[in-house]
Amino acid sequence: MTENKNKIVFVVNPISGTHGKKAILKWIEERIDCSVHEYSIVRTEYAGHATQIAATAVREGVNMVVAIGGDGTINEIARSLVHTDTALGIIPCGSGNGLARHLRIPMEPKAAIDVINSNHRLCIDYGKINNVPFFCTCGVGFDAFVSLKFADSGKRGLLTYLENTLHESLTYQPETYEIENEEGTMKFKAFLIACGNASQYGNNAYIAPHASLTDGLMDVTILEPFTVLDVPSLSFQLFNKTIDQNSRIKTIRAKKIKIHRASDGVLHFDGDPLMAGKELEVEIIPKGLYVVASEKKKEKTENENLLQVISNYFSGLHLKGEEMLAKQQNQLFELNRNLLRKLSKKQ
Repeated sequence: MTENKNKIVFVVNPISGTHGKKAILKWIEERIDCSVHEYSIVRTEYAGHATQIAATAVREGVNMVVAIGGDGTINEIARSLVHTDTALGIIPCGSGNGLARHLRIPMEPKAAIDVINSNHRLCIDYGKINNVPFFCTCGVGFDAFVSLKFADSGKRGLLTYLENTLHESLTYQPETYEIENEEGTMKFKAFLIACGNASQYGNNAYIAPHASLTDGLMDVTILEPFTVLDVPSLSFQLFNKTIDQNSRIKTIRAKKIKIHRASDGVLHFDGDPLMAGKELEVEIIPKGLYVVASEKKKEKTENENLLQVISNYFSGLHLKGEEMLAKQQNQLFELNRNLLRKLSKKQ
């Protein structure tokens, strides 16, 4: 690679994601500004390979490693880039894309490549749960349980995740947790505990709507036991950035917490499941990772949240423009009524 050019390594996960990887590689060739950047492309061959590729890139003085894949690929790469001068770039093509969405990186691959060209850097926080790095969210309870079921299903994608979520929510039992921080110890019976470095799981599901990647703190969301009647409001608020206003939600902001639970079980980090013990330690490490992010705010609100995707999928609607908002709300409430009816029958 030439000395005076910005060196980029693109890492492609051939398994994860929803976009065609061949097309993305073609667009990279067409759109990368080769007067400023020079690049190579490496394909992962096994779990953990992306971590090794990124570590090698750091040793070789590469300026940027770009993840072409989902949140799992991003996690594998980013863990090798923390506390180095090598930045993380993202071309999102996973199921959720939580970190990319928080950084306002476009979901459209060509536009994401343009962000790579800009080389606009930010230095963000990252987290660790039992010393395992996470960059978006981690947690225990129902979301971790669904992550395990999703991983075991052998299928990827939004609808598979939704199917697992709805199915498991009918039988999942809340657990009792103790959360310890600088102010003391609190006890909760909870459906889930989510620790957010970023604001969302992905798909615009804002589990920690006020979380910041640069404040040195995590936003902890505790969802206490709820009834079927709470499902519509919880669903709406999750995608409307107002879930913290729900009476079933408790929130904590902290640099470090300890979670105590009655038995061993699953946790998740950036959507990937991991079995762990009764004692969990979660902390935020400030300003530990350089990322390449969009310089400008989105000109319009991104309307394609999870509930809309579901609604549009089943109804075949592809509404655009200003008329979408009113019709979308009607669809949302109808979807919630149908969901409530189905859940009630199963009680």
